[in-house]
Amino acid sequence: MAIKKYAVNPEDDLGFGTQAVRQRIINRDGSINVKRLGIPFFSTTNTYHRLITMKWSSFWVTVITAYIIVNVFFALLYLFIGIQNLHGTGDNNVSNHFLNAFFFSAQTLSTVGYGHISPAGNVANWVAAFESMIGLLAFALATGLLYGRFSRPSAKFVFSENLLIAPYAATGGRGLMFRLANMRLNILLDVAIEVTFSFNEIVDGKTVRRFYTLPLERTRVSILTLSWTVVHPLTEDSPLYSITAEDMKSSNATFNILIQAFDDTFSQTVHSRTSYQHDEIIWGAKFVPAFSHDQDGQVQLHLGKISDYTDVELPIIG
Repeated sequence: MAIKKYAVNPEDDLGFGTQAVRQRIINRDGSINVKRLGIPFFSTTNTYHRLITMKWSSFWVTVITAYIIVNVFFALLYLFIGIQNLHGTGDNNVSNHFLNAFFFSAQTLSTVGYGHISPAGNVANWVAAFESMIGLLAFALATGLLYGRFSRPSAKFVFSENLLIAPYAATGGRGLMFRLANMRLNILLDVAIEVTFSFNEIVDGKTVRRFYTLPLERTRVSILTLSWTVVHPLTEDSPLYSITAEDMKSSNATFNILIQAFDDTFSQTVHSRTSYQHDEIIWGAKFVPAFSHDQDGQVQLHLGKISDYTDVELPIIG
């Protein structure tokens, strides 16, 4: 191995200790790549967290599915009571009976009540009254979840698809670098970043996981206005100074990125995470500019060009 030996700092291990792993610790989308077992399926805290943090597509599928299931349940309940207890149906077709009961349930659940169909008899009225109460609670809950999803402070960065090993003019040598930018229109202040390099190492015949926090050219920017190219100089003091692509692969090397910033819109601190695997490193490349100027001279940042790079020849290290 060409990875230099350094004293292990227990604070750098991201909670894994020396446990050897073969997969990402942090996924590209920032989620933690750990499967937790033994969690109760019905847990108020976890259910709320899932509904708040799941993708928008999954959230809407969950809401629509729940809405349909509730209406189907009450429609079947009205049919069990007897369709004759719903005035205004006026059709002997069984399929139409279900549709009439379903749409009456939808009107009752949302408290719309167009008046074309109405319940008759004590049982049907009690069921309709109970359903309207369920509807009020359900829509209040859905509204709260929707508001919570919109109002939850979070950071949204776009990261370059690859890490680059590029010429680094400041040392006349090489640098490990990636690029990021803020995808939102908000202002991020006091942006701090930490890059942790992890790899598997064989110690006394046992495979262990090592973690090192890499020193960066710059660990903080006061305000993130354009893109930021984060650089780890590959000097002689770096654990990656003479490392090769084969070393990276054999040790299952991973680079974990942790970002913290102050969101000026919400006046709160926000976080973001991502990671790069050894096979996402481009050797001998440099980023091309991702910004330009319009006719009036105003700077334009092209987020779609954050990952763009061009091939270059790397300087030879001794």
